[in-house]
Amino acid sequence: MSDDSEARRTQLRVGRLTKAHGLKGAIKLELFTDDPGRRFVPGAVFSLQVPTESPWHGKTIELAELRWYNSHPVGFFVGVPDRSAAESLAKAILWIDQDDTESPDEEDAWYDHQLVGLAVVRDGVTVGKVARIEHFPAQDLIIVKTPNGEVMVPFVKAIVSAVDVEAGIVTVTPPTGLFEEIPESEIPESETPESETPDDEAAAAAESDEAQGPTE
Repeated sequence: MSDDSEARRTQLRVGRLTKAHGLKGAIKLELFTDDPGRRFVPGAVFSLQVPTESPWHGKTIELAELRWYNSHPVGFFVGVPDRSAAESLAKAILWIDQDDTESPDEEDAWYDHQLVGLAVVRDGVTVGKVARIEHFPAQDLIIVKTPNGEVMVPFVKAIVSAVDVEAGIVTVTPPTGLFEEIPESEIPESETPESETPDDEAAAAAESDEAQGPTE
């Protein structure tokens, strides 16, 4: 049984491998930490988030060296000897084990477990709760559980305007229709319905009279 004083572990997303650099296995990095000198040191081991069909799925990777080229970080990793191996890691997201008691490095950054369960509020009304966070290369998504099912909310400032972990609230300003169907009054009128217009009716009547012939 573990010591009660031992901090519970979670994982922190610290970077993303973007593309191969050169021929010797180097990979360009996008950093999600303000302290790369502490996170990206030789010997640091990262969990990899990659598609299930990737040969790297379920594996970890060890940093051999971090260099800077034109102010851009480039990593060399153990077991990545050439460009072909580096290309197989493109778009992989890097995670590290982290103490829950330690705050994230970035301003306006939170661990996933800090957000799960928070109430999602729009215009002062609770519309659901955070079920989980999905991390993708392009952007993160907050998955919100609502009475009508799950809603995917892009985790960007324009839509997620505020996060108050202490108050247990995530404030959102989503576009119309993200959490409910657009009211009929806001749906643009379609083109002329299939039913006949007055002009169509008049033309139909004229054709009918011609078919019957002149009356006495």
